[in-house]
Parts: sequence; C-alpha cells; structure tokens
Amino acid sequence: MERTRSQEPAATQGRDGPREPAEGSAPPEPKRGGRPWARRLRRTALGLVLALLVPLLTAETALWINYTGDPADGTRTRDRDAIWLGHAWVDGRKKDADITALARRLDGTGIRDLYVHSGPLEHDGTLPKSAYPRARWLIDSVHRELPGVRVQAWLGDILAPEHPEALHLERAESRAAILGSTREILDAGYDGVHFDLEPLHSGDGDYLRLLDALHKETSSRDVPLSVAAHQIDPLPAFHSFWGTLTGHPKWWSQEYFGQVARRVDQIAVMSYDTIQPLEGTYGGYVAQQTALALEVTPPSTDLLMGLPFFKENRFGHWAHAETVPAAVRGVRLGLSRTDADRARFGVALYVDFAATEADWKAYREGWLNER
Repeated sequence: MERTRSQEPAATQGRDGPREPAEGSAPPEPKRGGRPWARRLRRTALGLVLALLVPLLTAETALWINYTGDPADGTRTRDRDAIWLGHAWVDGRKKDADITALARRLDGTGIRDLYVHSGPLEHDGTLPKSAYPRARWLIDSVHRELPGVRVQAWLGDILAPEHPEALHLERAESRAAILGSTREILDAGYDGVHFDLEPLHSGDGDYLRLLDALHKETSSRDVPLSVAAHQIDPLPAFHSFWGTLTGHPKWWSQEYFGQVARRVDQIAVMSYDTIQPLEGTYGGYVAQQTALALEVTPPSTDLLMGLPFFKENRFGHWAHAETVPAAVRGVRLGLSRTDADRARFGVALYVDFAATEADWKAYREGWLNER
C-alpha cells in the first residue's frame, strides 16, 4: 500500500529549524514539483514539437544536400524561355518606346514566349473585349521588333470552392464560356493562350475536361495551349496533408501533374512561393521540383520552370531565400540528374514589372552563361 502523506514521519522541530527524522525512521519522500496533468501536458507538447521538428529538419537537410554538386555541361537555355508581362501592355499604358526597350532587354536571350496578362476572366468564364483594347498594337509591334517571339494571352481567375465568389469549373456552362473567350481572344490575333487558374486542387477532373476542349481548339488553329502549374508534392500525398491542415491543398500529385502536362503544349511550374527559409534549401527544392516534373512531362510538351523575378517577404515567400541564382542553379541540377539532353525545356520569368537589374543579370549569367 502506498504511504499516505499522514503516514510519513514528521521532522521534529528544534530551535534552529527542522531536524532530521529520528534514527531508524524512514526518510520523507521528496516532494514532486507540479501537478500530474501539467507534467503530462508538457510531455505531450514536447512530443508534438519533436514529431513536427525532426521530420522538418530531416526534409530541409535533404533539400540542402540536393543543392550540392555541379550541374552538367550544356544545361543552359534551349531558346524556349518565357516571361510573364503585366496588364499595362494591353490597356494603353505602354507606348512604342516601351516596345523598343523590351526588344533591347530580350535581345540575345532565350525568351520566345510572352505571357501577356489580358484578363482576368469574369467569374462566369466570359472575357470582355474591353480587357485588352491595345492587344493588336502589342502583337504587331512584337512581331515587328522581335521576330520569332510569340504573344500569348495570359488568362486566369480565382476558383471555387476556396473562394465563395469565383469561377466554378464544375459548371459546364462556365467551361463553355471559357472556350468561347479563348476563341474570341485568338481571333484578336494572339499567338496562343496561357491559363493560370488558382487555387486548383490536385485531381480536379473538370479542369482536365476543360483542357481537352481548349486543346482541340488551339490545335485546330496551330497555336499553343499553355498553362501555369502548381508545384508537385515534395513528399507523397503532401497535398492531402496540407489541405487537411490549412484548407488550401497547395501542391499537385505527380500523377495529376502528368495528366495536365499531356493535355497541353506548354506547362510552366510556379516554382516560387515555396515556404523555404534559406537560399540553399530553396535551390534544392527547385532541383527536386524540376526532376519530379521532368519524370512525368511527355517529350512533346515544353516544360518551363518559374524564376522569381520579384521580391516579397511574407509567409510562403522570403526574398533572401528565393533568389534567381538559387533557382537557376536548382533548375540546372534537376535537369542534369534527370534528363540533361531534353530539348523542350526552359525557364519562365515572373514578372516583368517587378524585375530588377540583378534578376536579369542572374538569368543571363546563370542560364545563358553570359559573363
């Protein structure tokens, strides 16, 4: 039977304070600090911290190691690069002098596609012509000043169910409206169409049905269908875990990425906003994403990896970590390890109006091998 507090031998009181118990009596049990429930709570909290921290540190260490080594010779531009351009190019703010400056900026690069923001789509999938009033001027100017460079209409919208007021791809009438908008904007003279619909959950069959219809239309006109793609699960089924945790399943499964890639002519991975805290882990992450994308993108589809030509500091994106030099090195490492000789491959620069001279210099030196 466990001794109760009333049964413990009491110390005798003397003038100088408590004395040791009398010889032969059992010493008192040490007083335990805290309450049992508090100790259990601390142990549980520590266990949870370790359960999260150890896998996280392991994953980050793996990414850091993934950033080591030397890229293979020849893993440079294939002259299939692209850049996202802001809406100012089609709404009247840009002038002839800006076209001249753009031509000078792109001279000698591998950029062959301009994704020009020409939307956004309305939530019902329609697109008013008033959204791109100067498109014809831009297209003619680019064809004149930059022969061989294509002007693609960059279209997008926010998606349900994450947003209450948004585009619903599950509605057949919405998909039909997007197809109609695509026909109209191609009639305006664009050389292709580039879609960026977000947030798009992995496994969305309605998106695949939309791509099938769009690709049939673009193929009949001999122009490319291009899409911006979410990142691929860095760990198996990570999109499901993250979606349960946050309500926003940011990543796609590798299988779904491949399903999308097989339905388009060009797929550009948005390999930024990665939550990575360090330049080394970000570069390793881009190397991993490049390898994962290469494994499931058919040789007939252009695969482009996004470069962060912008500076922000917020959860999900740290400017000191997500740099162009780290992204370019990561792209080259992933390409080297997976398919170093792949022809239909490039990088996509996001975005023109936020780019700095340092970004352009890093792209030229790292990807074009200029010095």
